[in-house]
Amino acid sequence: MATADHRLSFERPIVELEERLAKLERLANQSPETRTELQRLRRELTDRMKRIYANLKPWETVEVARHQNRPKTADYLGLVFDEFVELHGDKFFGDDKAVSTGWAKLDNFKVMVIGHEKGSNIKQRNACNFGSAHPEGYRKAMGKMKLAAKFAMPVICFIDTPGAYPGIGAEERGQAQVIASSMFEMSRLRTPIICVVIGEGGSGGALGIGVGDRVAMLEHAYYSVISPEGCAGILWKSHTFKEQAAEALKMTSKDLPGLGVVDDVIEEPLGGAHRNPHMMANRLKIYLRTQLRELTKIPLGELVESRYQKFRRQGRFLETAEENVTPSISGTSPNEPHLGGPKSAGKMPAPQSFKHDKALAAPGEI
Repeated sequence: MATADHRLSFERPIVELEERLAKLERLANQSPETRTELQRLRRELTDRMKRIYANLKPWETVEVARHQNRPKTADYLGLVFDEFVELHGDKFFGDDKAVSTGWAKLDNFKVMVIGHEKGSNIKQRNACNFGSAHPEGYRKAMGKMKLAAKFAMPVICFIDTPGAYPGIGAEERGQAQVIASSMFEMSRLRTPIICVVIGEGGSGGALGIGVGDRVAMLEHAYYSVISPEGCAGILWKSHTFKEQAAEALKMTSKDLPGLGVVDDVIEEPLGGAHRNPHMMANRLKIYLRTQLRELTKIPLGELVESRYQKFRRQGRFLETAEENVTPSISGTSPNEPHLGGPKSAGKMPAPQSFKHDKALAAPGEI
C-alpha cells in the first residue's frame, strides 16, 4: 500500500480507496455488511489500479520508475539469485559504489551480475551518487565482464541510472571515453549478455552497460537518450516542460519494442514493482532463466555477430541525391564547389542528403 509520503501524483484515487479499506479492515467485529463492503472495495481498487496503470502518461511512467520504494539492484541480488559474492575496485582509481559487480548463481547457472545501485536511504544514496556512476564504475564493470568471459560465464546487467555522473572529476578521468570503451568491449565480449532496465535508463550512463544479446525492460521503466528534465532544459529552456519532453522522447515500454531498442518487456505486478517486489523478482528470475537457457546454446561466434547486427539495425537511413543544389558562391556550378583557389577541372558528385527512413535511434545516439 502506498503511504501518504510515497504516493505518486496520479495515485490519489488509489490511495483514497486503500485508506478506506484499511479503516474497515481494522474493525474488530465485522458485520456481514462490512465484509460485503470490503469485497466491493477490493474489486473497485483492483479495477481502478488496472485502469490507471494501463493508461499511464510518459511522465507518470517516469514517476513510477523513480519511486523510492522501487526494487533496486541490491534487492534483486537477494531475491533472484541464490548466491552473490561482490567484487570491488577497477584496479586503477577506486571502487565506485554506484556500480555493483560480483559472481552469482541462478539455479544451475553461474553468472556475473553487474548493476547500477541507487541505495535505499539517504546515506546510501549519497554514497552511490543516486546511481550516477563515475569512470571507475564502468572500468570496474568492464574488468568483471572480461573475467566472466574468461571463465565462460554469462553476464547479467541491471540498468537503473538517471545518467553517468556529470562532475568535473568524472570528466577529467575520461567519463565519455570509458563509456564508449565499455560499449565497444561489450559488443565483442565472447559470452552471453542479458541487459534489463529495472528503473531509469538514462543517457550514456545506461548504455555503458547496455549492449547485450537480449535487452529487456520492466513494464514501468524508461530508457532514453536524456532525462525529460534535461531535454526540456535544452529545448524549452525550462524544466516545467518535462511532461512534453517525456511524451516526445518515446522512451516507455509502449514505444521502444516497436522501435527495435528493446527486445522484451517484463510485466510488473499490478500497481508497479514497488507494490510487490517479491512477485517482480520472481517474474524477472523466470525471464533470466529462460534467456540463459536459450543463449548458452548458441555458438559464441554466431552470438557475437548476432549481437553486433542487432545494434547495427537500430538506426536506418535512406540516402538520396539532391536534384537542385543552390551554389553557395557566385559563379560556381552546382556540382563544382569553390575551394578558395582556381576551380577544379573535374566535376564533383552532387551532395548527398541523409534522411531518416524510420526513427530507430537507440538511447544515447546523437
